[in-house]
Amino acid sequence: MNKRQYRLLSASRINQFLHRNAWSKGGWLLGILTVIISLPVMADTANFGTISLAPGFDSTTASLSGYTGGSYSLSAITKRDANNKACIGFADPTPDHIVVLQKDFSNLRITVDSDGSDTTLLVQAPDGKIYCGDDTGRRKDASVALNQWKQGNYKIWVGTFNPGVKLNYTLTIQQP
Repeated sequence: MNKRQYRLLSASRINQFLHRNAWSKGGWLLGILTVIISLPVMADTANFGTISLAPGFDSTTASLSGYTGGSYSLSAITKRDANNKACIGFADPTPDHIVVLQKDFSNLRITVDSDGSDTTLLVQAPDGKIYCGDDTGRRKDASVALNQWKQGNYKIWVGTFNPGVKLNYTLTIQQP
C-alpha cells in the first residue's frame, strides 16, 4: 500500500467512525427534531383557519377574524412583491389564514379592518408569487386587490408596522 492509498483509507475510516458515533450518541434525535420542527412551515396550516371559496360566494360569509402580535419580519419572506411593492411589517412565521380558491377568479380584494390601526398584508399565491399591501387610500389598514387569481391555496399574513403589537382584526374577501 503506498502513502496516497493510506491517506484515502484513513479518511474513509474516519468518516465511518464519525457517522456511526454521531447516530449512536443522539444524532438521530437531532435529525428527528429537525423534521418535526420543520413540519408547520412545510404544511398548509394557519393560525386562524382556512376558508374555501367558489365563484359567486356570499361576501358576508367571507370574513375571518384574528389578531396580530408576531415579531417575524415579513420582509424576510421577500423585500418586494411581484408588482415591486415593498413587503413590510411583522407577523407570526406561520400564515394567519389560508384561502382556498376552488376555481379561478377574475377579481378579488382582500381587506384588513383593525379599526384604523396600521396593518400590513402579505399574500402568497399557489405559484409562490408574493403580493403585499400596506395603507389603503387614506386608511392605515392594508389590502391587496388583483386581477386573475388562480385556483389553489393562498397563504395570508396580517402584520403590523411594529413588532409584537397585538391588534384584533377582520379579514374580508370580496368580489368587486
